[in-house]
Amino acid sequence: MALQLGQVAPDFTQESTEGQLHFHEWLGNSWGILFSHPKNFTPVCTTELGEVARLKPEWDKRGVKPLGLSVDPLEAHLRWEKDIAETQGHKLNFPLLADADARVANLYGMIHPQSDPTVTVRAVYVIDPGKKIRLILTYPPSAGRNFTEILRTIDSLQLTDGEKVATPVNWEPGQPVIISPSLSDEQAKERFPQGWKALRPYLRVVELSPKG
Repeated sequence: MALQLGQVAPDFTQESTEGQLHFHEWLGNSWGILFSHPKNFTPVCTTELGEVARLKPEWDKRGVKPLGLSVDPLEAHLRWEKDIAETQGHKLNFPLLADADARVANLYGMIHPQSDPTVTVRAVYVIDPGKKIRLILTYPPSAGRNFTEILRTIDSLQLTDGEKVATPVNWEPGQPVIISPSLSDEQAKERFPQGWKALRPYLRVVELSPKG
């Protein structure tokens, strides 16, 4: 059965570039992003891992721990690290699972046999501090991921976890949001005393007050 949003992310223990990793224990009370790569020493994967390393300040700011995976042995990961640092200008600063037996890949449905039975697709799982899966993305091996969009979605998840709002199309942090339809106007007045613009009764746009 495929994993779904809201499920607890399956726990596992697997070797990584930072030693044996017990997933739930490693995640602790942080958010996490688990993302797979088709194969070591391939061009698109090399650029992606370098980008995730470059974005370390952004992950840290949001309390997110990145965790990569490919179905290659640990020794190959350690050799590949040098290529990533030399070609992308950023050393790996997060663990990379050595899932040579494909145990984690199969647990998370990262191998799609009709695409290629020997490698993982570019799967992305965003997992919250309660260990629940909050976002699932699947890219084909030929298309590199947009990690700016993944960060944007994490911003939306973290905002909407704390506020009774949703984020509209192409939303960026700091832009107006939409009041949840579950709130009546009376409830909304208590929560959003700054007022809002009602385009329709179900479409109420509000600018959130900056956090002091």
